[in-house]
Amino acid sequence: MHRPLFIAIVLFSVLAGAQHRVTIRAQYDAECHTFDVDQQVVFKNQSADTLRQLIFNDWNNAYSAKKTPLAERFSDEFKRAFYYAKDVERGYTQVVHILCGGRPLEWRRPDGHPDLVSVLTDAIRPGDSAVLLFRYQIKLPHKRFTGFGYDDDGFVARDAFLMPALYRDGFVLYSNEDLDDAALALADYDIRISVPHGWRVESELDVTKDGDSFELRRKNAPGFTVYGTPGHEFHSFKNQHTEVLNNLRDNRLDDISKALVVDRVVNFTQQMFGPAPKKVVVSQTDYQRNPFYGLNQLPRFLNTFSDVFVYELKFLKTYLSAYLKQVIAVDPRAETWINDGLETYAMMRYMDEIHPGALMTGSLGNVGILKSYNITTTDFNSQYRYLYLLMARKNLDQAVGDPKDSFVKFNEQIASKYRSGLNFKHLSEYWGGNAANESLREFALQNYGKSTSEAALRKVLEKRGNIDWFFDTSVHSRQLFDFKITDAVKTKDSVALTIRNRTGAKVPVPLYGLRQKNVVFREWLPGFTGDTLVKIPADSLDKVVLNYRNEIPEYNERNNFRSLKSLRIGNRPFKFVLFKDLEDPYYNQILYVPTLTYNFYDGLTPGLRFYNKTILERPFQFDLNPAFSSKTQTFAGSGALMVQHFYRDRNLYNVRYSVSANYFHYTPDATYTRLVPTIQMRFRPDDLRDNLKQALTLRQVTVSRERTDYLVTGNAENYSVFNARFGSVRDLLTTRLTYGLDLQVAGKFGKASGEFQWRKLFEDNRQFTFRVFAGSFLYNTTQSDFFNFALDRPTDYLFDYNYYGRSETTGFFSQQLILAEGGFKSRLDTPMADRWLATTNVGMGIWNWIEGYVDAGFVKNSGSDAQFVYGSGIRLNLLQDYFELYLPVHSSNGWEISQPQYAERIRFIVTFSPNTLVGLFTRRWF
Repeated sequence: MHRPLFIAIVLFSVLAGAQHRVTIRAQYDAECHTFDVDQQVVFKNQSADTLRQLIFNDWNNAYSAKKTPLAERFSDEFKRAFYYAKDVERGYTQVVHILCGGRPLEWRRPDGHPDLVSVLTDAIRPGDSAVLLFRYQIKLPHKRFTGFGYDDDGFVARDAFLMPALYRDGFVLYSNEDLDDAALALADYDIRISVPHGWRVESELDVTKDGDSFELRRKNAPGFTVYGTPGHEFHSFKNQHTEVLNNLRDNRLDDISKALVVDRVVNFTQQMFGPAPKKVVVSQTDYQRNPFYGLNQLPRFLNTFSDVFVYELKFLKTYLSAYLKQVIAVDPRAETWINDGLETYAMMRYMDEIHPGALMTGSLGNVGILKSYNITTTDFNSQYRYLYLLMARKNLDQAVGDPKDSFVKFNEQIASKYRSGLNFKHLSEYWGGNAANESLREFALQNYGKSTSEAALRKVLEKRGNIDWFFDTSVHSRQLFDFKITDAVKTKDSVALTIRNRTGAKVPVPLYGLRQKNVVFREWLPGFTGDTLVKIPADSLDKVVLNYRNEIPEYNERNNFRSLKSLRIGNRPFKFVLFKDLEDPYYNQILYVPTLTYNFYDGLTPGLRFYNKTILERPFQFDLNPAFSSKTQTFAGSGALMVQHFYRDRNLYNVRYSVSANYFHYTPDATYTRLVPTIQMRFRPDDLRDNLKQALTLRQVTVSRERTDYLVTGNAENYSVFNARFGSVRDLLTTRLTYGLDLQVAGKFGKASGEFQWRKLFEDNRQFTFRVFAGSFLYNTTQSDFFNFALDRPTDYLFDYNYYGRSETTGFFSQQLILAEGGFKSRLDTPMADRWLATTNVGMGIWNWIEGYVDAGFVKNSGSDAQFVYGSGIRLNLLQDYFELYLPVHSSNGWEISQPQYAERIRFIVTFSPNTLVGLFTRRWF
């Protein structure tokens, strides 16, 4: 460190000026991944308040422990890497001292914010300044957690240094939650970073090299990122507007092709929003954190877009994000919808202008056999609407004006960003021409390089008229848009239409008149609630359509049109589609797909599934799956009908009415038929990020079974059971808490039970599991043990569990474990209870995925005292709840590990259900 030089800078700092001034001298140690930092902050009080406490962001310290807001976010989204990382891979900030005028200042970390630093100072009046000196050390985290930190390719330091927090009627106290939304005050930066010999340093700040040190400077910047690499990783592209530093990975394109893409995107952005910053960094790190969803998910051999097009979309998205972050400095958490919406809207405009006619699936739309699919013929920009609707149809969408940290991951990364862009598109279509573009450009120019807000945007937009509907309804509410043509009466000269606003959202909607699929009439209807009567000229129209060109992000388009032909059979013909497709509002789609299931008695069971659920949820769904049992050479199958209602802004958010049926073999020589009408009510908290899910289920399970000689007991009983269940689960990476209550009432028995389970991942990465089950018969006049409580293997008379060989008592399939009722892994001499059963199952991590378990409980049968039973052993937790092995060691049977045929005592959990396995990966998104 050049201490004399640094002190000189402090002594001769000019305190006058409109911004904070930050001077940093940092030495990077590539072996330890640390910065030793001396820093000066000239803090200018630009508020109307007298300040006695200053807040500085210290987001690097968010990586220091497993109980920070960042770690909690990782737990919410099931990101395992941080919890199982070595301590040396985590980051921290060690503050040595903070001085003012040579005097040490008192500092602390505010409660709940381990990644902020609160500094107590003498009173700083409005317009006055204070000079603070910091000395501290930064240990960077490994990049694999968030993309920021170090790896073998160097480091990316974003929001790693101590920076003044944004002040708006008080300091903005935002912790690092992996949202890349640090709320920093604008400041002038003068930074000198020393790195190992041969390294390069790049940044969006102005960079000059001086030996093994790099000078980084810029005035009025909203923060900065430093990229350090052992080699020359970034490529510079310059045109008359700006310099772009780019390290997006794509070895398939030459530099000329990349330069053409860069020039095209830079020119488009400048035309849309105004002058570009002097330098913009487009990094692979930023793209990987926020990729263009769709393109990034496809392996290369399936990608139907050209290499240039894919690169162009990647660059466009990343450049727009970096550009807007520098140009429009809004509160990045409270007002994230502004930059997110402008980015998405600009991408849609870019596609319309540069790639008109592009399709969502690229060249697949040119394959003849695929042209019948809606997904292959839908325009590229429609994917924004479909991905927003994916969440809206699940009733999981959120108001885009809500704070960014309140969004579930899918909304934060995709749906809310896209809905924000669709809102701007709605406004643009409503105003027509370039009116919206001109207003947005005016907003960008007026606030270039300034701290701005939603109020400033609203002021600009309101110059063209009252747009309360845009902010109050489209931005700051969850109201859906759904308009329906309920009636159409055609006379010689006119058509009288009754249009219903089904959600009450008072927003403008366009009405079209078509003749032979050609638009001959278009009119914007002003916002209304309830029903409205509209009269339009007939003009030989044969169809009227609302929102024909998807100008507004409408919840349901299937009720938007009405045929005016004198002879018609319904509005929508049927359309059969192999595999899945996007929803097509102009057809009744019936999807079909080959299926293959397996159980021990039916063998491989191929079938053909017919259903109507496209990618989006629907209020009415059917799913019919006739199949053929290869082992018995007979027909089998299943089917279900479901109607569901979603309730907005309620804890009871979904009610499902359904009826399902199954027909399969339950022994080698006998079949069962199961019919289940069900009502299910699902609940959720107001905070959608709370991973709490609750449901009340009421159903009548009716089972008819053929007689069989394969079973000793329970082989001739047909029965009907009323079942009421309440279940609650809060599932996080570090903690899982579930409980459930169950009531069953039938002619010959009634029983009630409850279950509680707690699973905890401790800081030493050991997992502890505690489960309790208790159940008792209310009455029992049955003559067999078929309906009894089971200690280790439930008989599953309700046919709820996915047994592969449900009636097997010996052999491999009898060793399948369903963790229900008693939950024992050892098979004991008293496996059933016809009075009551109470058990506890405990598990504790030993090393990595090896755990120990202990089962204990009491079994009560009529005519005998309650019997205490126990079991213990080793659990190989290869994939929690999906692939596990249990090896009994000692139980009420004695030392099982030393007894004959030990392999037959091993129990396993294996899940092949595609929906269950998909849930393992999607749980972090919803």
